[in-house]
Amino acid sequence: MHYYVIGDQDTVLGFSLVGVSGMQATNPGEAKAAWNGALADKENGIIIITEDVADMIRSTVDRYLFSESFPLVVEIPATGKEGKGRDLRELVNQAIGVSL
Repeated sequence: MHYYVIGDQDTVLGFSLVGVSGMQATNPGEAKAAWNGALADKENGIIIITEDVADMIRSTVDRYLFSESFPLVVEIPATGKEGKGRDLRELVNQAIGVSL
């Protein structure tokens, strides 16, 4: 079972430091392509997606969340949400239990 992250450049880079592969998404087209790619790989057991990217394809994400049980989808805060910065170390630790 693998983890897969979809988000902004900093999030994808941060998770890659602990061996989590992923794809950056900056628009709805990229978000949809990353989502479909993550679901196509049956080795992905947990998909981590930032809230801002999930909002780009909200109907797709919600439809999946309410109809499927695998892989698990975890939404994490977006970069700079409500003017607050975030600590990528803490996010990685919370999402997958790996300390940097």
